[in-house]
Amino acid sequence: MRSGRTLSFVPDVNAVSKIAISTGGGDAPGLNAVIRSATVAARNRGWEVVGIRDGFNGIMYPDEYPGGGLMELDRQAVRGISHLGGTILGSTNRGNPTAYPVQLDDGTWTEVDRTAELVQRFSDEGIDALITVGGDGSLRIGNHLHHRGLRVIGVPKTIDNDLDKTTATFGFDTAVDFAAECIDRLFTTATSHGRVMVVEVMGRDAGWIALHAGMAGGAHCILIPEIPYELGPVAETILQRDRNGARFTVIVVAEGAKPVGGEATVLGKAIGQAVQLGGVGAKVAAEIAELTGKETRTVVLGHLLRGGSPTALDRLLGLRFGAAAVRAIEEGQDGIMVGLQPPEVVYVPLEEAVREIKVVPLDGDTMKTARDLGINFGDQMPGQLLGH
Repeated sequence: MRSGRTLSFVPDVNAVSKIAISTGGGDAPGLNAVIRSATVAARNRGWEVVGIRDGFNGIMYPDEYPGGGLMELDRQAVRGISHLGGTILGSTNRGNPTAYPVQLDDGTWTEVDRTAELVQRFSDEGIDALITVGGDGSLRIGNHLHHRGLRVIGVPKTIDNDLDKTTATFGFDTAVDFAAECIDRLFTTATSHGRVMVVEVMGRDAGWIALHAGMAGGAHCILIPEIPYELGPVAETILQRDRNGARFTVIVVAEGAKPVGGEATVLGKAIGQAVQLGGVGAKVAAEIAELTGKETRTVVLGHLLRGGSPTALDRLLGLRFGAAAVRAIEEGQDGIMVGLQPPEVVYVPLEEAVREIKVVPLDGDTMKTARDLGINFGDQMPGQLLGH
């Protein structure tokens, strides 16, 4: 196992007898593969393994769960779960312990840091190390816990593929594969009716799903957060296709895409949660219909991208990450994230892993290919369309 950089540590295998696994944030296909792999690898070392229900809620509020908030994980508990979507432990994107929402007597809300209480709960349960599986938010919490004295190993999880220091996250391949299949299906109805189909996919800050699924599905326009868009070039692409005899157009839009000089489309914000994005697809469709006079339809894939059975690639990546996390604990590592830097799984300091998100490189080969295919990103007027 090579590391993203040299980390000093003193292995102390005998200090580990019990570990915990938590899954926080949005679910992703491949989570159960991580749970199974980490559990089996740890059990093979003679360690006890427990799963924390619903992020950290199970250890913070054990009395709210029938049978307790910690779930014993043994071979029987994780048998045959790698192919299942979701997470057997449950997950949540509420209740960040580093900024926990508390309502005051006057009805207003404030945030308090409950990290010390959480770390004490781990100590009370005799847990020697935590494997936290999550996106940038969950890993930032993990990094905070690490600095407060808990031994923490992070596993990157996000269908958006926007975590830095790893070339891939499990769940992304499944999301792209499903989105591309949906675009394939929309192609047939768009062709039959001569319509413009706008497909909204997940992608808050990065357009990896929109770009990859859009290209694989043959989309003609793709709008991503990295490129503020104007709809004039998109409308001209549609009209040019009409003039060339192709009366239909497929547009893929990431939920975080925003117009030039504008902001992302927000649905709302709940206490203790991040801003909820969505609705950009409908907004784009309405403006396109007005600009072109074309019949336009919107399809929002949303949480469909999170569900279902993981692809073989995501299962394998989840299994690799879970086992690597256990090896990291055995080797004495702390405050690191396991990440994929092909062909190896490496160790990266959590501090570096959560410093910034990984966005689509606009000068990368995939973007160059998209430009060569004549795909419009809402940032330039179309020339002669290539391909279809």
